[in-house]
Amino acid sequence: MSDKASLRKDLRAARAAHVKAIPANVRALLFRQPPAPLLALIPTSAIIGLYHAGRDEAPAAAYARFFSESGHTIALPRFDGDDEAMQFAEYDDPFGESGLEKGISDIMQPTGDSRALTPDVLFMPVIGFTASGERLGQGGGHYDRWLAANPETITIGMGWDSQLMDELPIEPHDQNLTAVVTPTRLYGPF
Repeated sequence: MSDKASLRKDLRAARAAHVKAIPANVRALLFRQPPAPLLALIPTSAIIGLYHAGRDEAPAAAYARFFSESGHTIALPRFDGDDEAMQFAEYDDPFGESGLEKGISDIMQPTGDSRALTPDVLFMPVIGFTASGERLGQGGGHYDRWLAANPETITIGMGWDSQLMDELPIEPHDQNLTAVVTPTRLYGPF
């Protein structure tokens, strides 16, 4: 585990430097709409799970707006407490961002009265990833546990090109991604 913790620290620093080097006007143009090959993986009536991006994470807000306009129901992760399992709840205002509250680590999440949902397609942030879909997450295991209980879910990582790794320290409980999207590349079964 210490290898993963050290790697996460290094990758977070590299990600922060990478994001800082992208001019704000260019950053605003990235991750506006999912690329067509990625859209081909997504069923018409799929519930789309996304995330409210934290500092330096690949932004997912434009994808939420895109899928909402396309008629998909949007869900975000929700935690009822620090030690509780990750769940998903409906996010019905990706344009105004109402209906959100601070959750664990001050991450914005749907309010407690939001409808519980199970995404068919799940976009998730990465700390690092490989071209074959291995993912290094934040370290809490929330996504891995949720995906182990929902193995039929199509999983798509969102990250920066600088987060691509040749290999990662993968353990048996780590769940692979179906695909990964960056500002310049798409990795997966295309």
